Parts: sequence; C-alpha cells; structure tokens
Amino acid sequence: MEKINLKHLADELHLSPSTVSRALQDSHQISTETKRRVMELAHKLDYVPNPHASSLGSRKSKTIAVVIPEVFDSYFAQAINGIETVAQARGYHVLIYLTHESAQQEQAILHAFQGGRVDGVLMSVSAETTSTEHIEALQAQGVPVAFFDRAADGIETACVTTNDLESSYLATRHLLECGCTNVALLSISRQLSIGRQRIVGFQKALAEHGVAFEESAIIDCTNDPEKNYTIIRKALEARTRPDGLLVTVELLTVSAYQACYDLHLGIPAEVKVVSFSNSRSATILNPALTTISQPAFETGKTIATLLLKGLKNNNKALVAGHLVLPSLLNIRASTVGVPAERLPV
Repeated sequence: MEKINLKHLADELHLSPSTVSRALQDSHQISTETKRRVMELAHKLDYVPNPHASSLGSRKSKTIAVVIPEVFDSYFAQAINGIETVAQARGYHVLIYLTHESAQQEQAILHAFQGGRVDGVLMSVSAETTSTEHIEALQAQGVPVAFFDRAADGIETACVTTNDLESSYLATRHLLECGCTNVALLSISRQLSIGRQRIVGFQKALAEHGVAFEESAIIDCTNDPEKNYTIIRKALEARTRPDGLLVTVELLTVSAYQACYDLHLGIPAEVKVVSFSNSRSATILNPALTTISQPAFETGKTIATLLLKGLKNNNKALVAGHLVLPSLLNIRASTVGVPAERLPV
C-alpha cells in the first residue's frame, strides 16, 4: 500500500502542502473549517506525519537529546521514561547518548549537536567533567541545555536535582543510630556537585554524633565493577574496617555485597549498608537493601517540561533556576533486619 504523505493530502484537498502542514499543527493562521477538512482526511487515510519533513520549514528537528553517563543505574532509566512521557505528548522525539563517564566522549557528543541535529539537550554530566567549554559552545549556537541529577558548575540554566545533602545526612544518621561507629562513604566522583553534596551531608551527620571525620572514610571508586570490588574488599579487610557503608552510586551496590559475602561478613550484623538506588531488585537482595530512592521519573518529567517550555518560546534561553525534589529513605534488612519502613527525606 502506498504511504500517504503531505503532498497526497494537499492534492486531494486542493490545498498547498504548507497549508496542510499548518493545519495539522493547529496553526492560528488556518481557519477552523480547513483544519477540520485536513484532520478528517488525515484520519481517513491513516496519515502518519514525517517529523523530519514537517520540521524543514521551521528549521526544527522536533528532537531533543538526553546525554547521560550510563544506563546501568535504574535512576537514569526511570528519568528517561519521565522525559519521554512529556516529549512524546508534545510531538518530540528523544535520542539517548551515553558518555560512559568520559569527559572526552561527552565533549564529542555535544560538538556533534552544533550542526542542528537536535533542538535542545537534557544532560547529566560525566564523572570526569571539569571544563564546561563544550556546554557553553553549544549554548552559544542557540541550542538550550538543561541539567538533571548531575549539574555542571557555573552554567546558568534550568536544573532539577534531588536533595542530595539531606539524603546523605539522613542515611548516615540512620547508620549511626543503628550502632555503626566507623561509617565509610563509597564515591565515584568528588568533583561533581552531587558528589560534594553527599560528602557534606555525610560529614554533617558524623559531626552531630561526635564522630571525627577522617579522609580515609571516603573510599574513591571507579566506573569499573571489577576494580570497585577490589577497592571495597581491601577496605573491608583493613584492621579498622568499616561497620557501615553509605553507597552513593547504585553501580557500587553489587560490589559491596559481593565483597561482604566473599569475606564472610554478615549484613547487617557486621556491616550495615545503605545505597542510593531506585532498583526494584533492592527488595529481593539478601538481605533486602536499605535505600535512598530518588524521584527519578518525576525529575525526568520536570526537566523535560522546562526545556520544551523554553523551546516553545522560540528557543530563548531557558530560565535559570534550580528545582530540588525530595527523596525517600526505605529502611530494610541491610541495616536493621526488621520489616521495611519508608521515611521521607
């Protein structure tokens, strides 16, 4: 069966293709009667618009890019679902790009966008990102960039994150109130704002409980699961090993559990574990994992709404602002060995 395109509709209705295109976009320039005729025929012929063809006149791709470190983390998977929910409802396509925590890869991706491939970018910066020149260069080309979860310092734009400092504080306090005296924080990047905020919350809880902070309490990990296992195991084999672990990145959770298992360290009897994680598997781990669960889906919806609102206003610079959404502490057996409890952060 021949595919129906814009020209077919125009020929049958004795209208110009541009008039049909505007009618399908509900333009105020087209009369109600003409819109009705166009929509009825489009429905009758099962017309499916070509997003690329329809965007040529406006120089819009009707596409936004989502640039994230990886998809292993269930947080990003849920955030993407939120973004797509908003984008699809407004006729936009979503392209996903992975940096694999590489600043160089992130720079290459954003450089490719300067040719007009996308109308806007939603991003969570990589663990290696220190310079923002590539982001500023893209903005200078008129492509708006907004951040979620991980923001770049010094860029004035829309940003949606969760309450990382408070979440880390509450998680650390929970470990201390469960009897831990030597809590360690597992981190992938101290240079990112999100990493710094979680360390500040960690230090705040220690100070309030009269526990002196030592630099060795921050365990620097990588993006390599095998290396992370070795790093965490070495820390747990130390003479003054941690009796509590605050895992700030979901990627590190399996390595922490595996190291405890291999060293015959019982959870939570000998090591208590809290992790930032949105994974549904947290409840079926043995023991079930106490988590800080972030509103990932809502974060995705919110940041996509802000970007598309800016695009609707003729690509003007996004209104700079930082929205902070609350997380939830889900208490499970990895810290207390009792039925699950949910506390707002």
